[in-house]
Amino acid sequence: KKFYDPYRDEYFFDRHRPSAEAIISFYQSGGRLDRPDEVPVDVFTEELKFFKMGDDVIQSYREKEGFHKAGEKVLPRSKLFKDLWVLLTKPTSSRWAKLFAFFSVFAILLSVAAVCAETLPMLKYSRNERSPFKDAYFLIETVCTVWFLLEAVLRFLTCPDRRRYFSSALNIYDLIAVTPWFITIITMMVDPKYMYSGWAMRVTRLLRATRALKLARYSRGLRMIGLALTASLPDIGMLGVFMGICIILFSSAIFFIETGAPTTHFESIPDAFWWALITMVTVGYGDHYPTTGGGKFLGSICALAGILTIALPVPVIVTKFDELYDREVEKDEDDERNEEEFELLKSEDESSSEAPTTMETIV
Repeated sequence: KKFYDPYRDEYFFDRHRPSAEAIISFYQSGGRLDRPDEVPVDVFTEELKFFKMGDDVIQSYREKEGFHKAGEKVLPRSKLFKDLWVLLTKPTSSRWAKLFAFFSVFAILLSVAAVCAETLPMLKYSRNERSPFKDAYFLIETVCTVWFLLEAVLRFLTCPDRRRYFSSALNIYDLIAVTPWFITIITMMVDPKYMYSGWAMRVTRLLRATRALKLARYSRGLRMIGLALTASLPDIGMLGVFMGICIILFSSAIFFIETGAPTTHFESIPDAFWWALITMVTVGYGDHYPTTGGGKFLGSICALAGILTIALPVPVIVTKFDELYDREVEKDEDDERNEEEFELLKSEDESSSEAPTTMETIV
């Protein structure tokens, strides 16, 4: 009755027209459901729910789109390990989890800030080279490493499936993040002078600076960007091939055009690779540049070709990011729904266990 128009004697649904046409085609084709390319996944899903297509049809469609049904999550059997696992993996599950996540993020930022600060000229002479173990930067590094090591050990011990623990890149990086401290200790024991000027300093500083990647564990956006780039590796590889071809072509062209000029900056074709790459990405450092009219014209074409080449995989990466974000949002909604159902069943069990039986009531 809500959608019936008595004046025209017809039913009118003020809904999304392309989605409605796809749903009509589903019945006309005998069960083939295809989402129009211009319709977003979430909009089409809402239309399917509105027309009550059924859970089986919706689930089959979403699996076709790549939204596979999440399996049942495995939790540790021990109550203590289960609470610790939830504390470590779900920063928003409780106040203690938020506090633990806050200290983890603070340790990451403190460690990265110390790496940056110790390279400042004004702080370069504040290091205690006579007693490296009492150096302020070393003490900060020790405190942060102890926290990172404690976090990694707790995650491994409370993990419900330890065989698959190292299948996660973040778990592997948790172990890599604590290696700079041990490299520093070994170097200081062998020869302390290499702690400040040798290869050990360069390696440890580089590894310590990459600890900023640990923030991906507490940021959904960073995780989505990483997953989107991983899913788009074939397209990024295609971009690399196109860039390589263009670099070779433009480097060869600029070398032969600029050959013979008195102030040429291109002594060979490999020497022009750097100019072609920097021009295609529209950076233009100015260390290499053409001096002839033909070279400048070729440089303009090189810049335009670079813009077009780089722009090709961008829509693909954006589409991957949108799909992964929708999946993550749906996964979070399913987790919240499952937790609410679990808490409801748990409260019902507790209330039924506390309620007296008929014999107890009679007695």
